[in-house]
Amino acid sequence: MTSEFLDTAIHDTFPKALLHNATRWPNDTAMREKEFGIWNAFTWADYLDRVKMIALGLKALGVERGEVIAILGKNRPESVWGELAAHAVGALSMGIYHDSMNAEVAYLLTYTGATTVLAEDEEQVDKLLEISAEVPCLKHIVYFDPRGMRKYKDARLISADELRVKAEDLLQAKPGLFEAEVAAGKGDDVAILCTTSGTTSNPKLAMLQAGPFLRHAAAYLRADPKQAGDNYVSVLPLPWIMEQIYAVAQPLVARNIVNFVEEPETMMADMREIGPNFILLAPRMWEGIAADVRARMMDSTRFKQWMFDWGMKLGMKALDEGKRSKLADLILFSALRDRIGFSFLRSAATGGAALGPETFRFFLAMGVPLRQIYGQTELAGAYTVHREGDIDFDSVGVPFDDAKLRIDNPDANGVGEIVATTDGMFTGYYKSPETSTADIVDGNWLRTGDAGYIKKENGHLVVIDRIKDLATTSMGVRFSPQFIENKLKFSPFIAEAVILGSDKPYLSAIICIRFSIVSKWAEAKGISFTNYTNLSAQPQVYELLTAEVEKVNQTLPEPQRIRKFLLLYKELDADDGELTRTRKVRRGVINDKYGDIIDAVYADRPMVPVDAVITFQDGTTSRIKTDLKVVTLLAPPKAQMAAE
Repeated sequence: MTSEFLDTAIHDTFPKALLHNATRWPNDTAMREKEFGIWNAFTWADYLDRVKMIALGLKALGVERGEVIAILGKNRPESVWGELAAHAVGALSMGIYHDSMNAEVAYLLTYTGATTVLAEDEEQVDKLLEISAEVPCLKHIVYFDPRGMRKYKDARLISADELRVKAEDLLQAKPGLFEAEVAAGKGDDVAILCTTSGTTSNPKLAMLQAGPFLRHAAAYLRADPKQAGDNYVSVLPLPWIMEQIYAVAQPLVARNIVNFVEEPETMMADMREIGPNFILLAPRMWEGIAADVRARMMDSTRFKQWMFDWGMKLGMKALDEGKRSKLADLILFSALRDRIGFSFLRSAATGGAALGPETFRFFLAMGVPLRQIYGQTELAGAYTVHREGDIDFDSVGVPFDDAKLRIDNPDANGVGEIVATTDGMFTGYYKSPETSTADIVDGNWLRTGDAGYIKKENGHLVVIDRIKDLATTSMGVRFSPQFIENKLKFSPFIAEAVILGSDKPYLSAIICIRFSIVSKWAEAKGISFTNYTNLSAQPQVYELLTAEVEKVNQTLPEPQRIRKFLLLYKELDADDGELTRTRKVRRGVINDKYGDIIDAVYADRPMVPVDAVITFQDGTTSRIKTDLKVVTLLAPPKAQMAAE
């Protein structure tokens, strides 16, 4: 395959790029989808045909330029086709996370006035019909998976097959309409409305232009090269800005192949079948893979456990020396990479939140070419990355060639607010001009709200934490909650952690166990339990987690050590507003929702009574009555200790 990349100056919209690729390389594979255990391939010609039919179908429904088309479903080829079809007719695409609750979907549709939703299947159609009374603007619901849809009689429902019939009729009446609509598109047209993952319940919608977005994707490819025909497995939600880069924009520029897994549960098996050349996973997924690897070793023989420990020691020692251990690769890492589908990786990235250095080192020692990226939705996603051979565990790399960054109002140590700009910078927030200008300085620089500094020795950017999340205890000890939380989450037994201590005399932690692994551990130990709440309250589980927290404490300065912790009775959940859709902790929600528990921890109570009602995604509820044990690891600090 030729390595010729797209000229983004000429082909400055997504549909123009698609038309170019389908004309030049019609028979090359553009994407694959696994269905019923079989990988189905779609060529660039197939890709264009699907987009063309959806676009003409939307025109037949009366969609006009400037309208908003919402896309609701899991990562599927239809979602990408629908997005480009919307752009082809001059509409704005807005991806909605497939697991969004009804209220979130209703807000986004009403706020944007979206008349048409492209929905994946019956589950998403049910969601839309349930909120239809709250969304009077909704006129058309196009669904792609017909299973279970025969019983529905709503006039707004249109199957993908029915939409194609409308498109074919329009095509006969106006043969050149699609090409004319694509040609009418301009690079400076707003094409994408991308939700920001902020800490408020209602997200903002960043307006992103097609041409600048493609140019920024090209800059990313210059910083972290991919080739035509390289395989990428799409597992992160398509509405997220970075999946827009990896699964939509970069394939149009570089013609790499996007592979869609059958279900989230089959991700690792499907990934092993594809053997991707590059991947992007969220920190929680890297943490989960690392935890799963270590958990599997618990079930292995003593000899295999010994070999694993030996191989890891060799690998870590070589990593510290800037080398790779051939012996470690022979006895452990080569087979391990193959087992998880990483044998052909040339580039692997993590973004969306910080990844702890311990997890980072774990994968680098394994031979996975992992790199940190950093960015914001408003700047078209990431704009820094580690370059090959220039990895710094504490940093997020250096800027792309289309990006600039600086540190505003630095303190004596050079730590200040990160301010940045890129070619792909947004034009503002949809229907919110006053909010758009609040964080813009010097014309086109964005205040990120993150604290960080630039290393003088190598120019790498170090991101410490959100400025508003940096905290100080009442004893004057400054700390970054995120930094300590990442250290805790390296443990295979810890899924989430929230560090407390702002304006309190010392640091404490609320910890959520990783149920899949702790339950396996408990079964091996013969510990009986009924559910998550019951398991997290077991004395043996508290002993296990106490040892894990004490390990982390040994790596922290004495004033920043965790002195108390408790195990929460439930997992933190984005549906409950406790996490963003990209799994960032919403600290304000945690402080409000669990304020009584936090107060009890600092009131020196050994037990915290809980009487709460949990609402599940299907609307059912469950009442939980339990007592949470507060574990004291260290005595409260004295005033003079903090001063030191």
